[in-house]
Amino acid sequence: MVLRTLVMAIQRFEDLIIWRESRILCSEVYSIFRANKDYSFKDQIQRAAVSVMNNIAEGFDRSKVTKDNKQFISFLNIANGSCGEVKSMFYLAQDLEYLSIDEAECFRNKCLSLSMKISALIETLQENNGQNNRS
Repeated sequence: MVLRTLVMAIQRFEDLIIWRESRILCSEVYSIFRANKDYSFKDQIQRAAVSVMNNIAEGFDRSKVTKDNKQFISFLNIANGSCGEVKSMFYLAQDLEYLSIDEAECFRNKCLSLSMKISALIETLQENNGQNNRS
């Protein structure tokens, strides 16, 4: 019952904490690598960060129309994979000395925290699959 009330309160993807955190992460990625001249690296990490944010949004809005959590779960899995890619790119940023060890670790921890929250939502949706939580 608590879950149903919570999910009913979320009417827009903008209300999701994971979307808000992914938006912040995306903005930070753009900001830190703005002046980076390694365009291939910069493009890859930016695309991955945008993918996290956009897959959460797209999955939420699609599932709102279809009332099907399976589709949302699929998009969340893609977002989670992209979050892992961003985290991996922060290792490369450290190795290439684009960021200090401490800076890279800080961003990897943000990715880990976001990934854990996405995974928790996936688990909750899977447990409640079949229930029409957003009607």
